[in-house]
Order: sequence, then C-alpha cells, then structure tokens
Amino acid sequence: MNRNQFSLLLFLVVVLGIAGLIVYNKQNDVSKSGDAAIGKKLLPNLPINDVAHIGLKQGTNQVDLIKKDGTWRVRERNDYPANYSQISEFLIKAGDLKVVQSERIGPSQLPRLELIPGQGTNAALEVSLKGEKEKSIQSLLLGKKHMQKSKTPSPYGDMGENGYPDGRYVKVEGNSDTVAVISDALSNIEPKPEQWLNKDFFKVEKVRSVAVVFPEPTNSWKLSRETETGDWKLAEAKPTEQLDSSKTSSVSNPLSSPSFTDVDTASKPEQLGLDKPTVVTLDTFDNFTYTLKVGQKTNDNYPLLVAVAAQLPKERTAGKDEKPEDKDKLDKQFKEQQKKLEEKLAQEQPFQNWTYLVSSWTLDPLLKNRAQLMVEKKEEPKKDEKPGANAGESAKAPEPDSSESK
Repeated sequence: MNRNQFSLLLFLVVVLGIAGLIVYNKQNDVSKSGDAAIGKKLLPNLPINDVAHIGLKQGTNQVDLIKKDGTWRVRERNDYPANYSQISEFLIKAGDLKVVQSERIGPSQLPRLELIPGQGTNAALEVSLKGEKEKSIQSLLLGKKHMQKSKTPSPYGDMGENGYPDGRYVKVEGNSDTVAVISDALSNIEPKPEQWLNKDFFKVEKVRSVAVVFPEPTNSWKLSRETETGDWKLAEAKPTEQLDSSKTSSVSNPLSSPSFTDVDTASKPEQLGLDKPTVVTLDTFDNFTYTLKVGQKTNDNYPLLVAVAAQLPKERTAGKDEKPEDKDKLDKQFKEQQKKLEEKLAQEQPFQNWTYLVSSWTLDPLLKNRAQLMVEKKEEPKKDEKPGANAGESAKAPEPDSSESK
C-alpha cells in the first residue's frame, strides 16, 4: 500500500466515524426524548375527589356514571345506584397509572393501535372525567392491549401463542402525537352499564311461611312452620297429598343471599310477563313480608319486582316468668334488635323502584308447582301381574302335578 492509498483509507475511516457519531447522537437524543416520560404518572395531579361524572364510550356502547346527592348512579339504568368501590378503585388507579413506554406516532398508525374514536370495529374506548356542572377534567383514549408473549407453553391454547395482556396503549387529550403504554391493561373498564351496578340486594332471613300463586291456580301452594327449624306443613292439603321433605328443603332458606344480573328499564310489564305474574309471598319470624312478582323466563333470567314491608313492634312483651332484674337487659337487647330491623327495612324498601333480571337458579327452587313438592306415587301392579313381577310379564298359573293326574 503506497502513501496515497493509506491517506485515502484514513480519510474514509475518519468520515465514517464522524457520520456514525452523528447518527448515534441523533438516535440517543430521540431515545432520551422518548424516555423522558417513562416512570412518570400518565395523569399527574388528577383531582380524583373532584370527579362527578365518568363517561365510557366505545362504538355504540356507552355508560355514564354520575354522582347525585353524594351517591354514584348509572344513568343508563334510570339512575340505579352504582358500585362505589368499583368506581373508587378505578379513579385511584387512574391517578396512579405509570408510563412504561412513550413514542411519537403518526395519524396513519393510530388505527393499528385502536386509538381512533368513533364506531368502527377497532374503535378506542373513550374515557371522560368531568366535575361539577359537567366541567371537563380529563379525557383519554384507551386503545389496543399490549401483549407479552409467554416463554412457556400455556395450557389454555392460543394464550401461549398470543401471550397475555400486560399493558395498554393510551392517548391523553392534549398530546396530539404521543402514545403511551401503561403497565395495566384495565381489562375491567368496559362501557357496559350492568357491570357498574351495585349488586347488593335484599336478603330473606328466618322464613316462617312461603306462598306461591301461579297463573294456573292448581299449581299454587303454601308452606308454613311454627319454628325456624320446624317441619314444613302444607296448607289445605288433600288426603292424597304428602310433602316430600327432600323437595321442601330448598324452601327453608330461600333468597338468603340473592343477586341480580341487570336492571330492566326499557320493557313494558306485558313484554316481561309481569302483567300476569307468579306471585311469591314470604313471611319471616322477624315480621318482614316480601312480595315478589315473577315474569316469564328469558335467556335464563326472570324479570322480578319486589316489595318489602314489616310490622315491627314498638315495645317488648314481657315473658310470663320474667324476673325484674332481667327486664333492663332484655329491653336493651330488644331495642338493639329493632334498630337493626328498622335499618334493614329502610335499606331494602327502595328495591321496589326497579325491575330486575334475576338468574333462573336463584328463583327456580321457589317456582316448583304443587305436584313437584309431593312424594311421588308408586304405580300399583295390574290385576294380572304378581307384585314384583317384571313389567309386561303376566303371572302364570302353576302347572298341575303329574302324579295328581293319574
């Protein structure tokens, strides 16, 4: 290699080194600018206590959670009470969301990340947080879930190939070209009104009697008992009717912990079969009366109307052999118990303002017809059959002894 060739080679090395340094610095600057948001809160200084309206919308699905007189309600369900703990958890989580990735994305790439509002197939989930008088606090778009591929095969099939959600793409209002990835997929945040309802319901305790009146009168029945552990007795029992204790056991504690699927706000009574309902009346030893009107079952749910009443005594009746020294103690216990019952009544009476959709497994044990509660009758053998003979086999007369014929 001569001197000129060596100089030319040295020159090329220097030029390439400078070019590489320039490219490296530019990439480093871009990386630094993208990493600046990593680890920071997505919604810094979010005033969660000022939020009075949460709007969730995706395509044609929408839910509005609004705060009225200090109580969160679901607007799409005629202001039915919402699940406060669920709302509180979401707001606290929204205020603590951290950015794990941030990059600038052009408009053409937003559909791929499902970050376009509207009614398309891959529409973003639009989240709006508002304060009093509908003053806007914060808006953002929740897009496609960020998937983490699993290193080990999954027993759930496709989950192993597609991975599992470990985050979500998010676009905050005001950041026109910046898309963030958060470490929470927020899978439970959906614009479905039924998922935000407060599912606390009435509870029937210490049942004394159950009466079920069907549209077909012959199916109706009433059971009662004298004590909480006593045997059930059938009212107006016919001589041929005998209760099957194994079938009435489901009536002993009916609706002790019921729930509901949704609240119906659009249908008319005749559309639900509530114009000619099955009426269930439950009386308790605490003097509560629950009157349930049950409509026609659809999609494994019964439409239900409930009314709650109670005849609570104001004063305690002293026992026959009650000692004077026990009076104060018993009076105190009575007042404490009555206070609990009064609170229970006040809590349960508002349930009569809505029509509920209740799962069939909750109400089916109460909706047995009269015949289904009785001991099954055994079929008597026919006159030409021996008891215990196989069905279809006629009893045969014994053949004469051959010795007698001689």
